[in-house]
Amino acid sequence: MDDFSPSDLKAILHSKRANLYYLEYCRVMQKDGRVLYLKEAKEDNQYWNIPIANTTVVMLGNGTSITQAAVRMLAQAGVLLGFCGGGGTPLYMGCEIEWMTAQSEYRPTQYLQGWLGFWFDDSKRLIAAKRMQQGRIEYLLSIWGKDRDLKAEGLQIDDHELQAALDVFKVRTERAERASELLLTEAQLTKVLYKYVANKTKFGDFSREREGSDKANAFLNHGNYLAYGLAATTLWVLGIPHGLALMHGKTRRGALVFDVADLIKDAIVLPWAFVCAKENATEQEFRQQCLQSFTNHKALDFMFNQVKSIALQGADEETTQ
Repeated sequence: MDDFSPSDLKAILHSKRANLYYLEYCRVMQKDGRVLYLKEAKEDNQYWNIPIANTTVVMLGNGTSITQAAVRMLAQAGVLLGFCGGGGTPLYMGCEIEWMTAQSEYRPTQYLQGWLGFWFDDSKRLIAAKRMQQGRIEYLLSIWGKDRDLKAEGLQIDDHELQAALDVFKVRTERAERASELLLTEAQLTKVLYKYVANKTKFGDFSREREGSDKANAFLNHGNYLAYGLAATTLWVLGIPHGLALMHGKTRRGALVFDVADLIKDAIVLPWAFVCAKENATEQEFRQQCLQSFTNHKALDFMFNQVKSIALQGADEETTQ
């Protein structure tokens, strides 16, 4: 039982789960590895357990509150969370807890229709993926070329080592015939960028490990998730589902979020992760630096423009083969 995790609870299919909870005038919390709801009374408090392994939905009505720890356990068990009025209506907010978004049916339709116009064609989807990769490099060159702080750290877009890596990336991207080849080329470039930035910032030896305990790896993880948030926001507003990926696998959940986040990760998150780690910054200081850079360089605007451009023009692209 020591190895038991809430994520293991997804073994019970949602179609087979028995419970849907509507709660009001109570507090939902995590205690001793369980999710409970507390009813306060004059003489004593009463706790009831929520069997999250066998629960599909928890709806929070009037007079309720929930802790972050409880939300985390619900998410790991795959339980949907909804906020609503008295008696369960109206539903104010309810969806997969990983991306909580306001309920609205009035999002634009043209971007989803444009995206679907090319997405089922393998060759056109590959062209769209290449365009996204090209946009990613253009953004990196733009940011590194004008950000004074990054320049002060030694990042120069006319550096021979950097240009050589980008030239190889450009050629391999143009020649790629499958999304898997694009992913490999992307991974190779990112590895070169890690080494380049680590050397220029005098950070020292570095090895990318997502479970690594050093600050550079921790900051990269943290910054990447900030980028994922921007990407998810972009796709939600434009009405494009996260499953319509270009590169990260058509069956991977949220894959398009990762595709769109890649537009800005190398340009902003990667260099500042090394700079802040070198300066022994706190996690909060790194987060503030990332958010400020996103704002200064209009990262969200760039993501919107790239996705809109691909959605509206991707279907008109023809292969050159």
